[in-house]
Amino acid sequence: MQNSKIDLNELAHLTELFHLFSSGRHLNRSADAALWHELELQAEQYQYLFANLGFDLRIDGRGFAWFHDEEGNQNINKQSRQLALLLMVLFDHQADSGRSLGQFYQWTIDNPLLDDIYEKHQGLLDTEELDRDALVKILDNAVRKGFAVQENNHWRLLPSVYRYLDHFQAITEHASESDIAATAYEEGESC
Repeated sequence: MQNSKIDLNELAHLTELFHLFSSGRHLNRSADAALWHELELQAEQYQYLFANLGFDLRIDGRGFAWFHDEEGNQNINKQSRQLALLLMVLFDHQADSGRSLGQFYQWTIDNPLLDDIYEKHQGLLDTEELDRDALVKILDNAVRKGFAVQENNHWRLLPSVYRYLDHFQAITEHASESDIAATAYEEGESC
C-alpha cells in the first residue's frame, strides 16, 4: 500500500469484519455479498490495517477471505480434523459418483447423502469415533465457521471449502508423484 494513512471512516464495516475473522470464521462472497463487496472495495486498506494489528488477512479470488494463522494450522483442533475428514469422504463419494469436485458449492448435502457416506466409510469414521449423528454436528460447526450454509433440510458448501479441496488435491498429486517414482525405482531394480 503506497499511503500508510488509513481513513477509518472509509472502512464502514471494520468492526463487523474484525469480529467475523477474529472468531475464526470465513467470509464468503456467496453468503454475504454486501460485506464481501465492502471488503473488495477496501481490500488493501483492510489488509494493511489488520497486518499492523498482527493479523494476516487472506483474500482468495474464488470468493472467500479469512485470518490466516500459521500456529493454528500447525495445531489443528479436533473440530477442524473432523471437518477435514468429513469433507475428504464427501469428496471421495462425489468423485466416485462422477461429480466435479470443483463444483462442490452446487451439491446438496442432505440426510440420504450423509447415510450413503457413512455406510461407505463407516470403518474410517468409526475409527475416529464419528457416528452418523456426528456428521450432522460437524456440518453445523461448518455453518458456524463459514464453510457451509444450511438451507431447509440440507447443507450447501461455501467457497471457503476450496482451502480443503486445494489441500486434498495437493496430497493426491504428491501421492501420485510418489507412486510414479516408486514404480520407476522398482522397474529400475528389475532391469
